[in-house]
Amino acid sequence: MNTLLRRFLPWAPLAAAACWVAATVAPEGSAGPYDLAGLGRVPVLADGRVKPLDTVARTGLLLLQGRQRLEAGSGEIPPMGWLLDVFYRPEIADTYSCFRIDNADLLTVFGLAPADGTGGVRFSYDQMRSGLPELDRQARLAGEADAAERSVFQRAVIALENRISLYDRLKYGLEPPGEGRLLTLIATQPERARIAFGAMDTQSPIRVIPPGPGEPSEQWRTAGRGFLEATAAGAPDPALMAYARIGAAWRELSPAKFNAAVDGLAAGLALRAPGPVARAGWEAVFNRAAPFYTSLVLYVAAFILGAVSWLRWREQLGRTALHLMALAFVLATVGIAARMWLEGRPPVTNLYSSALFIGWGAAGLCLILERIHRNAIASVAGSLIGFATLVIAHNLSLSGDTMEMMRAVLDSNFWLATHVVAVTTGYAATFLAGFLATIYILRGALTRSLDSASAESLGRMVYGVACFALFFSFIGTVLGGIWADQSWGRFWGWDPKENGALLIVIWNAVILHARWGGLVRTRGLMGMAVFGNVVTAWSWFGVNMLGVGLHSYGFTDAAFRGLIAFVATQAVVIAVSAIPAARWRSPLSGTR
Repeated sequence: MNTLLRRFLPWAPLAAAACWVAATVAPEGSAGPYDLAGLGRVPVLADGRVKPLDTVARTGLLLLQGRQRLEAGSGEIPPMGWLLDVFYRPEIADTYSCFRIDNADLLTVFGLAPADGTGGVRFSYDQMRSGLPELDRQARLAGEADAAERSVFQRAVIALENRISLYDRLKYGLEPPGEGRLLTLIATQPERARIAFGAMDTQSPIRVIPPGPGEPSEQWRTAGRGFLEATAAGAPDPALMAYARIGAAWRELSPAKFNAAVDGLAAGLALRAPGPVARAGWEAVFNRAAPFYTSLVLYVAAFILGAVSWLRWREQLGRTALHLMALAFVLATVGIAARMWLEGRPPVTNLYSSALFIGWGAAGLCLILERIHRNAIASVAGSLIGFATLVIAHNLSLSGDTMEMMRAVLDSNFWLATHVVAVTTGYAATFLAGFLATIYILRGALTRSLDSASAESLGRMVYGVACFALFFSFIGTVLGGIWADQSWGRFWGWDPKENGALLIVIWNAVILHARWGGLVRTRGLMGMAVFGNVVTAWSWFGVNMLGVGLHSYGFTDAAFRGLIAFVATQAVVIAVSAIPAARWRSPLSGTR
């Protein structure tokens, strides 16, 4: 490699990545003649918090089909385009394949086969229409069974029933479905309009009219309630009339009228509710920028370059991997900070945000380790954990709004900022120790790249990170007991979540005492650190997602299968660590 290539190789990928990142946050241009971005920035109240319509659209598609991209015969439809069709052209929205069904038995309820759906798993409301009465019957039967005893089919029935219910309720968001043009209905059939508005008020999942002067900040109204009040007062709300004009323009396929109505709605709301409008606008920018997706891609690139650096061009590729991981870490930091500002909460409030924070914390620790050791090992470990936790976070986002309202017992910024952050930092450090140990074991057993210097460096890393993990997991567990005493009147109750937290503390202490007492050397330390991944995964996911204890958020098949698969991989790695060093491809003497 010539000198010029050596000099510029570490910086070229970083420059390309920086240009890509800049493109994701650049001001959004119009993707078509309709100002969908402008309407997407309009605030509404849904799921207990003020959010932009853009978030409503994206979350709705995630819940229905597991992704934000919607494919139709005419091409890809943006989330806001789909939501507008649900609001104003439900007969067209019913033809979109936006319901994911991957249970073969559930398909038989509708007389469908995988070949009938888009990609074999996505189906339209029209395709399911004839089978909806049978789905309702099956849902009632499933609802009568105990939640823990429901079959896979019954859980799939209830999940699809809930998704269809959400879709049906969204149709009542801004106009009464099946009633034709709203303005014409108001003028010609006022009594029928009042009945339709009552249905909108009870069915709509969103509140689109901000509170008036002197009203509480949470006093938003549905469109149906607004129309009912306007009928009684004889003065329709300007926002409602703007929404009606938007709907008329959308049906008439008139971009000019549509954009003018959107501008009028935005201007009026900016005067009435400047704070919610500004916050919703920034959340729409956050949604579009998708910093966590960009971080995920950068983590993958950093992992590949770091791993290749162990075989060739160690200094140049190792430095590039570090640069990319640092950029991914900065993006994740910005994303977490943006969520904190939008929620007004500390960084960890639910499982989704805990996944973000664990990956972020592990990557931050790895940046420090890589600065010290400069061998790309920490870059690979941090990138791997960052990627894995962002994938977990994506799957958790499929259950709904990730900035959900806080449960009453958790509604304490002090304890969220102390106990929850400390415990989650302990999770991140314990996982990092386990992943560093995995690198040691797999490099030693499967490759010749683990030389004595790398082995010694990994040994110091795992030991130091285990000490760090013990400190934070212990402090976090004690703080959790104090919080429990304040909330429930007892410091410790042997709840499964409490036991899981205690197991992390005990296991990290066991690792360190075994090393101090000479019971294990380097390879033994690595095997024990890998088992720490199992202990931490149980405390993090095994309790929260498997329906056990006070901290349970409900059983899911995906979480159970994922947890079992993860434990199986860790068991294999531990078994490899027990293979005599003489049989490793990179045998290291003096270890056991």
